[in-house]
Amino acid sequence: MNQHSTITSSYSGLRSISMLPLARSFVTVVLSTVVLIIVCSIFAPSSVSLGALEGSLPFAAVIAIVGLGQLLVVQQGGFDLSLPGAVSLAVVVSTHYPQQDNSLLPMAVVVALGFALVAGVINGILVSIFNLNAIIATIGVNALLYGAVFAVSGGVPSITTTLLAEIAGGTTFGIPNSVFFAAAALMVVSFMLKKTVMGRRFEAIGANPLAAQAVGLQVRRHQMMAYVLAQLLYCMAGILISGITREPTAFQGDTLLLPSVAVVVLGGTSLLGGRGYPISTVIAAFFLNQLSQFALAVGVPYSAQTIIQALALGFGIGVYSVRWTGNSSKQTKNVKMEDTNDLQVS
Repeated sequence: MNQHSTITSSYSGLRSISMLPLARSFVTVVLSTVVLIIVCSIFAPSSVSLGALEGSLPFAAVIAIVGLGQLLVVQQGGFDLSLPGAVSLAVVVSTHYPQQDNSLLPMAVVVALGFALVAGVINGILVSIFNLNAIIATIGVNALLYGAVFAVSGGVPSITTTLLAEIAGGTTFGIPNSVFFAAAALMVVSFMLKKTVMGRRFEAIGANPLAAQAVGLQVRRHQMMAYVLAQLLYCMAGILISGITREPTAFQGDTLLLPSVAVVVLGGTSLLGGRGYPISTVIAAFFLNQLSQFALAVGVPYSAQTIIQALALGFGIGVYSVRWTGNSSKQTKNVKMEDTNDLQVS
């Protein structure tokens, strides 16, 4: 079997692996969301009113975007703990650099993207080339990013520009503009992962990097790409937050780390790497945000939101750890064994 046939066979195996968990994760998160909406309608109708949705959807969109970024890293078997610093730096750059001058906003966005690219490359080098543990490496980069946050802002918030407020905080046809940005991010990530050769290689490397390297795939390049693209998505989320919130704090990203991991898990992505489901992740972001709105509507204090997110994370891990049927488990195991054998043949 030549190398081309081996890689093609491996990709076919990965697609077969993905079909079973995809249906499971999609059905689980959709049913959970429907049940939550029904419960909200009965016990807290105000949480699903038009005004409440219009106010909460922008934040659900932000969670969806950072969740997609975290998804890419988790698919490579890591966790990106530099997310808080990355989002916060994008926030302070997009608010402090323009100083309420709309004409300086485009340059501020370019500067924020530049910081994101540098942070992504540093993360990628530390993890893929120096083989540092992803958690340790990204914690260190997060500290560097927060150093930049203090250098830019001094820890003091700044008012956003009117142009950014209109773009990120405005609505089109009654739908918050941030939702369109999240939809665009979803389409790009989904297309890249599911419809391109690069995406299939990306999933193959995440599932079994040693076997992927044995058949000639560029493991380090794809791992680095995960961290770079994740940082760009975090940057987008930070810029959107700057427009959604009139005067965002310099630590705006702190509250997004746990939700980003929770929606990835709720969306059915394997924490061991490999398969990932962008659509389920975005739906999970809406579920998690609506769960928080419901909790606030029934009187749960805002300080308990972290506990709610942790419970949702535990729920996701529990659900996807349970085998639904013996046949599906056996089928998944057989496909994985065939895929590994294909990758190891040269």
